[in-house]
Amino acid sequence: MNDLADIAWLDVLRAVQGIAAAAALAGGSAALAQEFDGIARTRAFSLLGTSFGAGLAFGPVLAGLLIEHEGWRSVFLSSAVVGTVALLLGVPRMRESRDPDALRFDGLGAVSFTSTLGLFTWGVLQLPTSGWSGGQAWGLLGGSLLALAAFLRVERRTHRPMLDLSLFRYPRFIGVQMLPVATSYCYVVLLVLLPLRLVGIEGRNEVSAGLTMIALSIPMLVIPSVAVGLTRWASAGRISAAGLLIAALGLFWLSCIDPSNRQASLLGPLLVIGVGTGFPWGLMDGLAVSVVPKERAGMATGIFSTTRVAGEGLAIAVVSVLLTLFIQFHLPENISAQRVATAQHLAMGAMAAVAGHVPYIHVDALVHVYGDAFRWLIYCLILVTVFSAIVVGWLLDGTAEAGAG
Repeated sequence: MNDLADIAWLDVLRAVQGIAAAAALAGGSAALAQEFDGIARTRAFSLLGTSFGAGLAFGPVLAGLLIEHEGWRSVFLSSAVVGTVALLLGVPRMRESRDPDALRFDGLGAVSFTSTLGLFTWGVLQLPTSGWSGGQAWGLLGGSLLALAAFLRVERRTHRPMLDLSLFRYPRFIGVQMLPVATSYCYVVLLVLLPLRLVGIEGRNEVSAGLTMIALSIPMLVIPSVAVGLTRWASAGRISAAGLLIAALGLFWLSCIDPSNRQASLLGPLLVIGVGTGFPWGLMDGLAVSVVPKERAGMATGIFSTTRVAGEGLAIAVVSVLLTLFIQFHLPENISAQRVATAQHLAMGAMAAVAGHVPYIHVDALVHVYGDAFRWLIYCLILVTVFSAIVVGWLLDGTAEAGAG
């Protein structure tokens, strides 16, 4: 009972931490927009993207070292220390800025939007268990559609809504929202899937897996600044689209490496993916505030941050479900009763649990099944990335804007 209470409190405190982090991200981005204009603003937001890349590149490794030497609590303590230092250094140097027309908080909009995301994610995660004919998953997905309809109705009737739907009349604004969605599928999902593959399926140790993952994120320290420099000769839309196409090439290279090939290195494809993703990553935060007036920068960054975080969460859920379904499809026909559980454990890299479910199938055969499923999943990620590159290049290059005008 105490363990359940501890887990519940941990979840509550993590939720509070997430709310505070979201407020800091939106407020900090809005403050940057107030302080800088033009190329200076682009550079400031490219440094913001670089800081994200630094956290992604070194955060997991540092967290692993802290857990190994000081225990898991030290990870949360280190976050508190970093947050305190940022607070002490940042607040004295930040000017207060407000939207002069701001009204009360849009509570109905927040509740309906959260319900939409929650029900949709829950429904997607239920698909492997209930199957395509299961009523529970489709009921949850239907509920998410109803919540979305309620959200749109509330936002249209609110004088100052949480989400200004009129902004979606502008193609460039839609293009900006596509960028975090695209990077979620070509980059963020790999931060979750690849450690499971490297440790759980390929049998590498945590240190080797961590060093391999650095290759995916280390380009984020350099490429965002390079992307800003390239804006002197090309539009942000073309640079972002080119970066996504480079990431798609890296994904294709990754699909050619089977997990059963222990001698093959993933460093090459991961570096290409990281380089490609770094171009839109360094530009999209600045673009998010460049399509609205300064006084609405907080709203714009709030929408963008919501799109980014919600898109990443949904992408991880969707990709996890797709991998599970692909594994189910590739499992031998003689697995029937344990099919769903076997696919779920294999998708999570829990090879020992899979061996307990189906001891009559050799581990090498299971690795081969995972490899085939992972390859098909990468093909889906490539399609999403290439499609996003085409749409982003069109919407942000000004062609669509001229057509709409």
